[in-house]
Amino acid sequence: MLTKELKKFKKKIKNTYPNITATLKDDCILLEGTLKEYLDIVTIGNIAAKCKFYNVINNIKLEGFIEPKMRTIGINDNKYDNMKVDVLVIGGGIVGCSILRELSKYNLNSVLVEKEEDLAMQASSRNDGCIHVGIDISYKTKKLQYLKRSVPIYKDLAKDLGVDYNEMGQLLAFDSNLYLLFYPILKKRIRQNDIKKVRLVNRKELFEIEPNINKKAKFGILFETGACICPYNMTIALAENAVMNNAKVLLSTAVVGMDVKENKIISVKTTRGVIYPKVVINAAGTFSDVVADMAKDKFFSIHPRKGTNLILDKLSKTYLMRKSSTLFGGLESNKKMHTKGGGIVPTIDGNILVGPSAIETPYRENFETDLETINAIINKHKHSAPSLSKKDIITYFTGVRAATYKEDFVIEKGKWTKNIVHAAGIQSPGLTAAPAIAEDIAKYTKEILEENGMKVEDNKNFNPIRKAKPILNKLSLEQRNELIKKNPDYGQIICRCEEISKGEIIDAIHSIIPVFTVDGIKRRVRAGMGRCQGGFCQPSVVSLIAQEQNININDVCKKGDGKIILCDTKELREE
Repeated sequence: MLTKELKKFKKKIKNTYPNITATLKDDCILLEGTLKEYLDIVTIGNIAAKCKFYNVINNIKLEGFIEPKMRTIGINDNKYDNMKVDVLVIGGGIVGCSILRELSKYNLNSVLVEKEEDLAMQASSRNDGCIHVGIDISYKTKKLQYLKRSVPIYKDLAKDLGVDYNEMGQLLAFDSNLYLLFYPILKKRIRQNDIKKVRLVNRKELFEIEPNINKKAKFGILFETGACICPYNMTIALAENAVMNNAKVLLSTAVVGMDVKENKIISVKTTRGVIYPKVVINAAGTFSDVVADMAKDKFFSIHPRKGTNLILDKLSKTYLMRKSSTLFGGLESNKKMHTKGGGIVPTIDGNILVGPSAIETPYRENFETDLETINAIINKHKHSAPSLSKKDIITYFTGVRAATYKEDFVIEKGKWTKNIVHAAGIQSPGLTAAPAIAEDIAKYTKEILEENGMKVEDNKNFNPIRKAKPILNKLSLEQRNELIKKNPDYGQIICRCEEISKGEIIDAIHSIIPVFTVDGIKRRVRAGMGRCQGGFCQPSVVSLIAQEQNININDVCKKGDGKIILCDTKELREE
């Protein structure tokens, strides 16, 4: 059967791509050769993915392209050398941290390694925070199955972890009655995907929900269970709760190699020593196929997809989207292959987020933004909200999604290597699906350990509750006063835009997973996230980090490997 598929595939690409070879590696198709255009490489992978192969291994090289080395913090020591663990999780994003927390429900020595200086540094802090309803996902995919399992438990999970969860609904609005013809198709998708609390909204109600959208809007479809969270707060909360339950997180620790013998990982080489795990979990995002290759278990390939989002000032909510995550002309916006179309999303913290775009790229860590993309995003979404303007942008960011050619998650045990479990190909709705993914990965891990003679017992002392530190700007004046009486540091405002106090910053510096960088503080407590983007508060944040860590102010970093002060402060004073 697969031989026929291979012949059919070769015939399909023969004339356009004569230099490309295609062979079978078990039930996967292996593509090799060299091409001048990256989009041609992606196109061939997409064609292969439509055939009946189990997965696509795309090893086609881009002519003249040298892939940049994986970004690491630059710490190379033997701090963790010869560490022996039951389970090693690679990757500190939302999925990796969800898995670590799930593993902490067992009496296991579970350790997570993250190459960056903090958690949620890549895709998990570079998305819109939407808890999706699943309207744009095929009912045949793993994506949908994990989403459906996760959504019912997310609200309670967020409550347990002290993370805000806003079930504000998601809205598709349409500017033509012709789209009513497509409503039966949408109804079929809603039924197939088992989406609850969905209803057609007439023009009058549409403008009651969102009075500032385009006046040409004719009707909408409201998904009442749509919600949003802060993705990096959720990731950090999961990891902190895991550490509370005896798991470990090792930051600034990059995986650079593995010793594999007789289809089993013996050791994992990191920038901080060699670790000896019984089971390895691959949650490495855009590098998940690289990790799989290290483990001699590469049966899928990642083709990175870049997306840019714009963050607007909080004041823009008064004349843009007040309540819902909105896509205007939703069916039309999905014409481009493999793009969600983007939207206008009120975030959990009160800003408006616009985007993302979707651009195929050979770079796994290309976080650059450009004016052309920003203009394209504004122009596209102006149709939804005519008041949308570049003057409201306070910052922007780019994330890279870890897409496989099958456009689905890879959640399974190793294909050829016995003691690895993959949580790979995680793109949207990865944030939504993370809790259920973690359940299955933990189950597979337990099975492997028990197959190898280890008795895995429940952690009877597991505590699912993480009590969040005080957030001053969400407290009443009475609550603030009580807090300040106990600790005057909460009465000293450092970040005026976001009303962040000295006490909150010190809490973050000394948290269970401490943070020592300016950007880390920004993610943890939002100091520097306001209109001025740290223009006023950053010097105070730098001073607090230096003071609390008892280090020279010159040694405080913006990120893990970049000092924020680029000259000696003594020289500045002398000048």
